[in-house]
Amino acid sequence: MDLKISGKSALITGGSGGFGMETAKLLRDEGVDITLTDVDEDALKEAAETLGVKYEVADLSTQSGVKALFDAVGTGFDIWVHAAGVTGAKGDPLDMSEDDWDHALNIDFLSGVRMARHLCPAMINRKWGRVVFVASENVAQPYPDETVYNASKSALLSFAKSVAMQHSGSGMMVNAIAPAFIESPMTDGMMEERAKERDCSFDEAIESFLEEERPYLVLGRRGKVEEVAPVIAMLCSEHASFVTGANWRVDGGAVGSINI
Repeated sequence: MDLKISGKSALITGGSGGFGMETAKLLRDEGVDITLTDVDEDALKEAAETLGVKYEVADLSTQSGVKALFDAVGTGFDIWVHAAGVTGAKGDPLDMSEDDWDHALNIDFLSGVRMARHLCPAMINRKWGRVVFVASENVAQPYPDETVYNASKSALLSFAKSVAMQHSGSGMMVNAIAPAFIESPMTDGMMEERAKERDCSFDEAIESFLEEERPYLVLGRRGKVEEVAPVIAMLCSEHASFVTGANWRVDGGAVGSINI
């Protein structure tokens, strides 16, 4: 399908991660000029060279880091995919420290707010833009041991909805996606830790996690970034000209409720 965005430009945060790289690949193949950004210079450079796209190292956890990014690359992007994020601390919600909360909220939520202040006004002025925030299944089905992540991604989704409503009719479409238990370094780490705690294999850790922690994930496996990125790409396209303020689940059925 022709997404009708050839010649557009896109900025992708979390650019060295699975979501960022796979989305960049799809948009690049549609004729979009891509710039990746991430905090890990080595990983970012490798990702950009693999894809043959531009990159700029940036720390989105501070206002000064975001300002430095836009001083370097400008704000003239038609498309912005915000895939930067962390899982944050895990455990009893009442045991989370101020630092635990600050870390997750700063990176998972406030980084998006900081970026939007720079990118969204320019899209509104040009009367065309596509913004896609990577949220999580946790916004609809929170898990008690992931409270700081639940809250941070929920705040990000609420922000996305607010911006979409405030600027409806501007030509800028703002949406989110909510993936669940995707194959990635993040979930690899989770399963490696689980395997160590339970003295079992990596595959057994995944199997027990699905059975005990994700009973509604009816497809019975981790998803793949290749199954998420096409949804992001569609939301970045001209075909999404009547889609704004939405949260698209790509979760293998992991959320038990009806999406209404």
